[in-house]
Amino acid sequence: MNDQLSVNNLSLVFSFLLVLVAMGVSYKERLGLTKEILISTLRAIIQLVIIGYILKYIFQVNHVILTFVMTIFMIANAAWNAHKRNPSPYKNYGYSLLAIGVSTYITLFVLVLSGSLQFVPKQIIPITGMIASNSMVAIGLCYRNLNTQFRDQRQQVLEKLALGANVKLASQSILQESIKAAMQPSIDSAKTVGLVSLPGMMSGLILAGVDPVYAIKYQIMVTFMLLATTSLGSIIAGYCCYRGYFNEDQQLIDLKEK
Repeated sequence: MNDQLSVNNLSLVFSFLLVLVAMGVSYKERLGLTKEILISTLRAIIQLVIIGYILKYIFQVNHVILTFVMTIFMIANAAWNAHKRNPSPYKNYGYSLLAIGVSTYITLFVLVLSGSLQFVPKQIIPITGMIASNSMVAIGLCYRNLNTQFRDQRQQVLEKLALGANVKLASQSILQESIKAAMQPSIDSAKTVGLVSLPGMMSGLILAGVDPVYAIKYQIMVTFMLLATTSLGSIIAGYCCYRGYFNEDQQLIDLKEK
């Protein structure tokens, strides 16, 4: 009996019907998401087809420099998306690039050094995408919470500054809450993995015919990896970004004027 996963063009056509269901619900309920769903679907198709051919070439060449360049490209794009999610008028792309770059490369370095990964494109590129995308989401959450907290807790920050606190001390509680909010999805995911969800790495290996017990080891590694990268990324981004809410005289900027 052949139990290998098979996806053909007809399968893709039928699966697209599920997208039409989502578009139909959006149209019926007047959610205003019909156009956005269609555009996102078309973008996903185009981007995945292009990246599929690029990865096929990179995997065949199997060159260290080309693999490294691909990781830089992925990190730069993740940083740009995190940067766009920052509602602050004083956002800086360099902060997002630094946070995602450092958290991603430290995690990759540890995994390669421990022998869990080899520096070959088939292993490094998918893991880099997994790390960078999770760091991107965490940093985006950190940015949004920083902006909200500085707006909502403006009076408390001003009072701390008036009592002689420096900008770091005055912002400490806001930073802590923002970093905590950024890490929470990864923590919640780690709590429910195996009970509620069978994540991508584990599911992919099982679908490929790997022994589930062996696949679990890789999923445990991924769980550790994502907890580390989201914590590092959100901490770096938060501590880089919060100073932008103060001027050169260490005065809190009024966001309502922006």
